[in-house]
Amino acid sequence: MNENKIAIYQSDASAQLEVLLQNETIWLTQAQMVMLFERDQSVISKHIRNIFKEGELDKNSVYAKFAYTATDGKTYEVEHYSLDVIISVGYRVKSQKGTQFRIWANKILKEYLMKGYAVNEKILKEKNAELITQLQALSMLIINEIPLTKEMAVDMMMKTIKNE
Repeated sequence: MNENKIAIYQSDASAQLEVLLQNETIWLTQAQMVMLFERDQSVISKHIRNIFKEGELDKNSVYAKFAYTATDGKTYEVEHYSLDVIISVGYRVKSQKGTQFRIWANKILKEYLMKGYAVNEKILKEKNAELITQLQALSMLIINEIPLTKEMAVDMMMKTIKNE
């Protein structure tokens, strides 16, 4: 399990929220979602219940209890929900903060798709094709017992560098 870390989320100058980062995701309590989306606990709770009831998310993979030691020295287990739940709730709540969250989430998703995944997928396909070509060339050298000369190795490296 990854080490617990705290990050600060700030939606505007007035709202600031500490979030738990663990296991490569963000975790919030229902109380923190109340603050994030500025909706009553009952509204957040209803949306979470419906997310699980409708089968949108599997509770076992997006819900966890984390232990906290309070100032009284006692340890308490507090329910947390992962980023998947936070996003699902964010798309269900009707509030100004919910709208701001959806605008932000859509912007991030578009940026990721345009700059991240889409570009990376194309690059990976190109690199995969180059690698296959180089492996085929090396295989032919090995099968035909042709020694790999320095010039051949440099030529292959230059082609790889040129394509980067």
